[in-house]
Amino acid sequence: MPFVIAEACINVKDKSCVDVCPVDCIYEGPDQLYIHPDECIDCGACEPECPVTAIFAEDDIPANLTRYVQLNRDAFKSETPPGPPVRN
Repeated sequence: MPFVIAEACINVKDKSCVDVCPVDCIYEGPDQLYIHPDECIDCGACEPECPVTAIFAEDDIPANLTRYVQLNRDAFKSETPPGPPVRN
């Protein structure tokens, strides 16, 4: 998983990252956005667009947020995986 969306996105879901993603690999869950680990091409376009600094390269995620690496993976394996982002 090249990039991970972490805690700062919870209940924010700004979607600026969605607008710049060239492969549409960012999906919306009930509380936050998620990056699909198999679809992300590691371009990094999403990271600087996040206004709450919730997106990290997997290798650069702060130690206190590492659980979000697995949470992002698990989200897509659940019975109700995140879906396409809803535009307001």
